Amino acid sequence: MFTKPEEVVDGVAAFIKTNVEKAHREGVVIGLSGGVDSALAATLAVKALGKERVLGILLPERDVTCTEDVEDAMQVAKMLGIKHKTIDIAEIHTAFASALPDYDPNAKVCSGNLKARIRMCALYYYANLLNLLVIGTGNKTEILLGYTTKYGDSAADMLPLGELYKTQVLEVAEHLGVSERIIKKPPSAGLWKGQTDEKELGISYELADSILIKLTDEKKTPAEIKKELGISEDVIERIVKRVEKNKHKREMTPVPEI
Repeated sequence: MFTKPEEVVDGVAAFIKTNVEKAHREGVVIGLSGGVDSALAATLAVKALGKERVLGILLPERDVTCTEDVEDAMQVAKMLGIKHKTIDIAEIHTAFASALPDYDPNAKVCSGNLKARIRMCALYYYANLLNLLVIGTGNKTEILLGYTTKYGDSAADMLPLGELYKTQVLEVAEHLGVSERIIKKPPSAGLWKGQTDEKELGISYELADSILIKLTDEKKTPAEIKKELGISEDVIERIVKRVEKNKHKREMTPVPEI
């Protein structure tokens, strides 16, 4: 259950520090997208480990990633005082596309997932090279809805925001002084031009969180949620089905019982 922002900060910072110590690693690497999740995760990592033990990697795609996102990611790195690198994934993606005989540039989701996995590979390269752990930036809303790429942005050694719904992420980010511009801009995975999370999900994070909290934390039925929130049961059922459909993303890879 969500507590006061300051208690969340202390708890998550302790979580990060403990996991790094247990793994005998030098620190962490995190992908900086210019969004609120990565900004908050990086801020918490610095609080836990100190700026010298946090590496930020910007992974924009030329002609796709908007300038504002790159600027915001750079600003986060500079404000936190962490080491950072920028790797344009455009040529890597082009190489993959040219090597795949059935690559379809119009298959947005397939192409977007490929980009997410390219970014994951880059983060793990530096993690292996420098004896670091990869910090994932997924929040509880994304995890429950399956709004994540399996073995892409969901691949990480720890998920410090994994118990925070998106609206709670915004609250903690504001508490820690994350830029208002970052907090207020429309969330986007940056996988293609004009893409935004809420447009793709077909629901606002605020409404999704209201449903998810009642569904998963309070164990309410769709009928009870409809009565309490005064919204269409169709919307609630769509969320319920999405949570169930993407259950495989939240579980370990299955193995047979022999």
